[in-house]
Amino acid sequence: MGSDSSLSALRDWLVRAGYRAEFAGIRFNVQYSEVVLNQLADQLARMRTRPKQKVTVVGHSRGGLLGKVLADRSPRMVERVVALGSPLGDPYDLHPLTVVGVRLAQVYNLVRYLRTASVERRFLRDLEAPARVPLVSVYSRTDGIVHWEACLRPDADCVEVDGSHTGLAVNPEVYRQLARILPTPA
Repeated sequence: MGSDSSLSALRDWLVRAGYRAEFAGIRFNVQYSEVVLNQLADQLARMRTRPKQKVTVVGHSRGGLLGKVLADRSPRMVERVVALGSPLGDPYDLHPLTVVGVRLAQVYNLVRYLRTASVERRFLRDLEAPARVPLVSVYSRTDGIVHWEACLRPDADCVEVDGSHTGLAVNPEVYRQLARILPTPA
């Protein structure tokens, strides 16, 4: 439920490594997935400056879920998705306190948009569908927020690291894996 600022260190590392890295534009990550995906689709279109250029999406936690669905809906624009600590296999296999936060977000959305969580059905179907672009799931057995088994999918390259959920965005082991996974910067 964090904002772009929680990924500042990761973004800065990517820029220093030679990548053009941009934030998603998320201030408080509680809106319905379909609302966020519309914003992300616009951001993806702005990032893609050349017609044949593809973007690699790196998302943390819910950002990985959003990235997977965004890529599946725009496979011609996305090279791959790297999900960090994202419950790609079961988006509700979370620590009980995190589930409380999810329920509070549902109440917020009900009041804000006057629609129940049923609006998420399409998103959940797309999330469950086989990945249409290469998908990498970086997970930790010591995550503490997302149960590590929920990060596993047969259609993903699953990479285990050691670290906490929030720590994945600043974890040197994650950065080493990203250096291995990501293409050489242009």
